[in-house]
Amino acid sequence: MAESSALYRLTLARVRESVREPGVLFWVFGFPILLSVGLGLAFRGRGPEPVVVGLLDGPGAAVVEKALGKAGMKVEHVDEASARKSLRAGKVALVIAPGATADAPLTYRYDPTPAEARLARVAVDEAIQRAAGRRDPRAVRDAPVTEPGSRYIDFLVPGLIGMNLMSGSMWGIGWVIVNMRVRKLLKRLLATPMRRRDLLLAQAIARLGSVPLEVGSMLLFARLAFGVRVAGSWPALAVVAVVGALAFAGLAILVASRARNTETVSGLMNAVMMPMFVLSGVFFSAAHFPAVLQPALGLLPLTALNDGLRAIMVDGASFGVVARPLVVLAAWGAGSFALGLRVFRWG
Repeated sequence: MAESSALYRLTLARVRESVREPGVLFWVFGFPILLSVGLGLAFRGRGPEPVVVGLLDGPGAAVVEKALGKAGMKVEHVDEASARKSLRAGKVALVIAPGATADAPLTYRYDPTPAEARLARVAVDEAIQRAAGRRDPRAVRDAPVTEPGSRYIDFLVPGLIGMNLMSGSMWGIGWVIVNMRVRKLLKRLLATPMRRRDLLLAQAIARLGSVPLEVGSMLLFARLAFGVRVAGSWPALAVVAVVGALAFAGLAILVASRARNTETVSGLMNAVMMPMFVLSGVFFSAAHFPAVLQPALGLLPLTALNDGLRAIMVDGASFGVVARPLVVLAAWGAGSFALGLRVFRWG
C-alpha cells in the first residue's frame, strides 16, 4: 500500500511540474501543429502542375510551341547558356532543340535520373507526335481517381505524431531526470524509503497522461485544417500511440540513467533521435533507402511507430496488422527500462 502511495505521489508531482512549464507545453502541442501547417501548405494537393519546357530558337520552333501549348504545357524560350542553367536548377523539365530545318529531328535534352524528367519527355513527345498527325491504333480514355490517404499531408501527419511522441518522451523524461540529478534532488530522494523503480515508473506513467492530448490535438487540427481522417480502428491507434510513448520513455530512462549534466544528456538524446528523424520515415518513406538496410530500419522504434500509425490511419489496418510494430516497440521499451533501472545512478 505504501509503495503504491509513493508511486502515485511521484506521478502526481511530475504531472504538476509539467503543467507549470509553458515551454514544454509549446514543444509538445504547438510545435507539431505549426510544422504540419507549414508542410501541409507547401505540399497540399493542388492538382497536377503543368510541364515546363525550354525551347531553343530555330526552324520549326513555332510549330513545337503551338503543339505544346495545346497540350497545356508551359513553354519558355531559352538560349544555350540559359538552357543549361534552367536544367541544372530544375526550372524546366527538358529543353527542346529544333533541327537545322523544319523537318529535321528534334533533340530532347534532359537528365534521365529524376522520374519527373522522364515523364515530361514522354508527355512532350506525345504532344508533338499527335500534333504531327500520329494516331493510336486503339482508343483509350483516362479516368482520374483520387484515393483517400494519397496526399502528402496524409503521409506526413502520422510521421509527425510519431516524431512528437518520441521527442516528448525523450525530452520530458530524460532531461527531467538529469536536471533533478544536477539540482541534487535525486540524492535527497535517496535518503527516503522510495525505490528507484518507483521514481522511474512515475516518470513513465506521468508521460502517459499527456499522450491523449498530444495525439488528440494533432488529429483534430489535421482533420479541421486538411481533412485528414483515421481510416482504421481508433482503439488500435490509441494502443500503438501508448506503446510507442512507453517505448521511448524506456529509452529516455536508459539515456539519462548515468548522465551527470544536461549538456551530456542533450547530446545523447540527439544522438539517439537524429538518425531516426532521417531513417524512420517521418518526412519521406523509409523505403527510399537501399534494400540491404530495410531489415535494420524496420527494427528502429520510430520506424515501427510510424509504420503502425500509418497502417491504421491511412490503410485502415486493425490490431492484427500492427502486431509486429507493437512487438518491436514493446521490446525496446521493456529492454531499455530494465537496463536503465539496472545502471541508474542517483548522483
